[in-house]
Amino acid sequence: MGLKRRQFTREFKLQVIREVEAGKAVAQVAREYQVHPTQVGKWRQLQRRDAEEAFAGNGRPYQDEAKIAELERMVGQLTMENALLKKALLQLEGTPAPPHKSGGHG
Repeated sequence: MGLKRRQFTREFKLQVIREVEAGKAVAQVAREYQVHPTQVGKWRQLQRRDAEEAFAGNGRPYQDEAKIAELERMVGQLTMENALLKKALLQLEGTPAPPHKSGGHG
C-alpha cells in the first residue's frame, strides 16, 4: 500500500513562504516545517505567479472559473456572429429578415 500524500493548508504554505522571504534559508525553513526544499520553491513560484489566487484548493478552481468565463464570452460572441450571418444570408436570398427581438422594455 502506498503512502498517503500530505496536504497543507493555504495558511501553512503562506507561513512557510513568509519565513523564506523574511530572510531564512529555504533549507532551514524546509527542515523546520518538514517539507522538501523543492516543494518550498514550488510554493514560492506559485505564489509569485498567482498572487491572491495561489493555493485556492484542489483542482485550482479559480482557473476553472476563468476558463468557464472565457468560454461563456466565446459562446456569446459566436451567437452574435451566427445571428449576423443568418441575417446576411436572408438578405442575399431576397427574403425579408424576421423582426429583431430585443430584451428592452418599451
